[in-house]
Amino acid sequence: MPSPAPAPGDQHFATAATPLVAGIDVATAAVRVVCLDARGTVYAEGRAALPQPVRDGGGRSEQDATRWWPAAAEALRQATAALPARGAEVTAVAVSATSGTLVLADGDGRPLGPALMYDDRRAADLNAEAQHRGSSRWQALGLTVGPTAALGRAAWYARHAADRPGAARLVHTPDLLGRRLTGEPVATDWSHALKTGYDPRAGEWPGEVLDALGIPAHWLPPVQPPATSVGTVCAEAAAETGLPVGCDVRLGMTDGCAGQLATGAVAPGQFVGVLGTTYVLKGVTRDLVTDPAGALYSHRHPDGWWLPGGASNTGGEALAHRAVERLPALDEAAAARGPASCVSYPLRREGERFPFVAGAARGFTLGTPADDADRHRADLEGVAFLERLALERVAALGVPVDAPLYAAGGGSRSPLWTRIRATVLGVPLRVADRAETAFGAALLAATGTLYDGVEEAAAAMTGEGRLVEPVPEEKAALDDSYARFTEELTARGWV
Repeated sequence: MPSPAPAPGDQHFATAATPLVAGIDVATAAVRVVCLDARGTVYAEGRAALPQPVRDGGGRSEQDATRWWPAAAEALRQATAALPARGAEVTAVAVSATSGTLVLADGDGRPLGPALMYDDRRAADLNAEAQHRGSSRWQALGLTVGPTAALGRAAWYARHAADRPGAARLVHTPDLLGRRLTGEPVATDWSHALKTGYDPRAGEWPGEVLDALGIPAHWLPPVQPPATSVGTVCAEAAAETGLPVGCDVRLGMTDGCAGQLATGAVAPGQFVGVLGTTYVLKGVTRDLVTDPAGALYSHRHPDGWWLPGGASNTGGEALAHRAVERLPALDEAAAARGPASCVSYPLRREGERFPFVAGAARGFTLGTPADDADRHRADLEGVAFLERLALERVAALGVPVDAPLYAAGGGSRSPLWTRIRATVLGVPLRVADRAETAFGAALLAATGTLYDGVEEAAAAMTGEGRLVEPVPEEKAALDDSYARFTEELTARGWV
């Protein structure tokens, strides 16, 4: 266990360097960097914009991959320039990015064209073929190769990159940045590799599927666990970023997985409900859990455990039809009135994917809301009902979920919504302090440098969060509404 980091105001701070770790988050619109000490204290941050992806109605979603490194270097320069002179030094760095974004690069790691983004759908037919060709493998893994999986994009490159050099390689975003940081090719992590077809259960790329789709096996990188050291920062990268030569470069995880780690939900039995635009439930299990319905699938934990998760088609989007500036007043009015008089399933799009899979699913309201506050309260409760159904789905698969449930996402900033969720679930919610991808990447950088494992790093760096307890006097009314909610879903044939 490292010794506590001195506070910037301490006299000791000017004479003894504090070891820091840096996390890099390559999102769709920007690169973000955060530098943390061993206690999770933020010392510096940086941000640089990325060009917007080029999208069209044909399923294309591309981004200029040559901009990834300049943006990452700029964000790192901002962060390292803000560190106190002689007072702190970044000892390790890790990169996390969107899941399934790929680009074909030459032997020197230079992109040979635009990157195909995580939501590019041009390879949907190739992904359907990949699902068929590897059906027994995917069934054992509990994974469905969806229309936007990166495996199909790898096959798309094999068909469309006719002028590729013999030394061409497929790289994920962190692979490209890792090469620029170290000056050498690096392995990829088994999290970013999952949607490209890597089988973390068998520990191999799916040779039978690659052959069937015509993907050259040598295009794909070696795979290592997240937090593995893959080299050190070279002199050229140090000059561009402000990182010290010799700084350890460690593998990250996808943005969703890194965000989960940042909440502190890193040990078996711990789960986090992320209430953003959509609702996502993610957790940790000792053994691989497979869901026959395909609503739940698993990444692999850095320590070899599993990270089951599922994403709904509703969540914060349930409130998108209301002006943001009205939400605080609606929350106040809804809190004053108590449980809603009606029941809402506030799905604003077609189809549901978690906790049940139903393409025919549509939103509904049972009863007539008394007023706007009543309708608002019903929508908040409806998302909480979906969360309870998700946890019951997980429990039905034999997965233990410990209390409290960790909570993150923009919706978790609403005290009312968090109280409703806790009451509906019947367990406390622990709202995370900083559930950010860059923070989670920094935890992975700290694993093996400042701490021996991810669990130890998260315990020391993520903080206690804010505990929200259920409201006992509202429990019976919400249980009754939940029963009506599930009865209606069953009557419609969706569950």
